[in-house]
Amino acid sequence: MTSVEQSYRRPTLSLLVLALAMFVVGTNAFVIAGLLPDIADSLNTTPTGVSYSITSYSLVVAVAAPLISVLLPRVPRALLMAAGLAVFAIGGAIAVSATGLPVFLIGRTLSGIGGAALVPTATAAAAALARPSQRGRALAIVGAGFTLATAVGSPFGTALGGIAGWRLPLWSLVGIAVVLAVAIPFVVRDVPLAPAASIRQRLAPLADLRVLAPLGTTLLMIAGFNIVYIFSASVTHASTGGSGTLLATLLLAYGVAGVVGNIVAGPLTDRFGSRLTAIVALGGQIVALAVLPFVESSFVASLIVFAVWGVAAFAIAIPVQHRLVTVDPEAAALSLSWYSTAMYVGIAIAPPIGSAALSLGGAEAVPAVGAAVTALALVLFLLGYAVSARMASASARTRATAVASRSATEPSSLDASM
Repeated sequence: MTSVEQSYRRPTLSLLVLALAMFVVGTNAFVIAGLLPDIADSLNTTPTGVSYSITSYSLVVAVAAPLISVLLPRVPRALLMAAGLAVFAIGGAIAVSATGLPVFLIGRTLSGIGGAALVPTATAAAAALARPSQRGRALAIVGAGFTLATAVGSPFGTALGGIAGWRLPLWSLVGIAVVLAVAIPFVVRDVPLAPAASIRQRLAPLADLRVLAPLGTTLLMIAGFNIVYIFSASVTHASTGGSGTLLATLLLAYGVAGVVGNIVAGPLTDRFGSRLTAIVALGGQIVALAVLPFVESSFVASLIVFAVWGVAAFAIAIPVQHRLVTVDPEAAALSLSWYSTAMYVGIAIAPPIGSAALSLGGAEAVPAVGAAVTALALVLFLLGYAVSARMASASARTRATAVASRSATEPSSLDASM
C-alpha cells in the first residue's frame, strides 16, 4: 500500500486538526479588531498604532508564503506545519507579554512568519490527504477554520477580552497553537509532496491581465472590508457606547451571516456565473458600508446592516476564485496560490487607509472609504472581462485572417484541373 493510499484511510481527523489550526491563525488575525482600544490603552499608544501590527503581520504572510513554498518544497508537510505553529506560538507569546508597542509589533510579525508556513501548506495538504472524489469536501472542512475564525473566534475573543482583558484570548490562542504543534506530526502524517514549481512558473500567471484583474479585485475587496472591520470599534461606538459585549454581538452577526453567504455563493456561482454573482456580492458590500454611517445611532439597525454586510462580504471570494480557475484551468493552482498573497496585501494596506480616513473625516468617513475601495474592486473585476472579450475578438480576427490568407494562396479547383 502506497503512502497516498494510507493517507486516505485517516483523513477526517487530520482535516479537523488542520481546520482547528486554521481557526487559531485566523482568529489571531481578526480578533485584534475587537480588542484594538484595550490593547492601545494597555500599551500606552493609539488604536492606529496597534492597527499597524495587522499591516506587519499581513505583509509578512504575503511575502513569506510564496517564498516558503519555493525554498522548502521537499520539507515534510507535517513538519513544516508544526514548525509554523511553533513560530506562531513564540511570536504570539512575545506579543501578549509586551508592555510597549515595539515589542508587540515584533511578536505579531514573527507570528506572521508562522502563519505563512501553515496556511498554504494546510490548504494543499487538505487536497492531498483526500481521495480525488472528496477533495472539495476536504478543502471545505479545512477552509471552515478560517470562516469560523471570523464568525465565532473573533467575536468570542472580543467578548472574552472585554471581560478578562485582551491578553487572555491571545494567550488562549498561544496555548492551543502549542498543543497543535505537538499533535500535527502524529496526526497529520504521510502527506504527499507536490511537484516543485520554479519561480518562473509561479510568476507566469501574473503576466496575464485576465488573472491580474481578479487578483486586484481580491486585494481591493479585502482592503475595503478590513478598512471598516479593523476600526469597527470606532465606527460603531455611537451604537455600542464602547461596550465590548455589544461590539462582539455585531461581529457575531456579521460572522454568522457570513457563513450563510459562503454557503450560498457556490451554488449561485455555478448557476448564474462568476460575473453576476460577484457583481451582486460586491454591490452588497458597497451598499452596506455606504449605509452604515446613517444607522450608527441605532444598535438594532447596525446589527441588520452588519448581517447584510456579512452575507455579501463572504460571498465575494467564491466567484472571484471561480473566475481565476476559469481563465486558465490548467494554471489554476498557480493562479490560486497568488490569491492568498493578494488577500494578505489587501489586509496589510487597510490599517493605514482606515487610520487616515479616521483622522481626516472621523468615524463616519471610514465606511465611506471602504465602500469606495470596494467600488474600485468591482470596476477592476469587470475590466478583466473586457480584456477577455478583447483578447477573444483579437484571436477571432487572427484566425479569420489566417483562413483568408490560406484561401488566397491555395489554388482553386478550376486551376487544379487545368
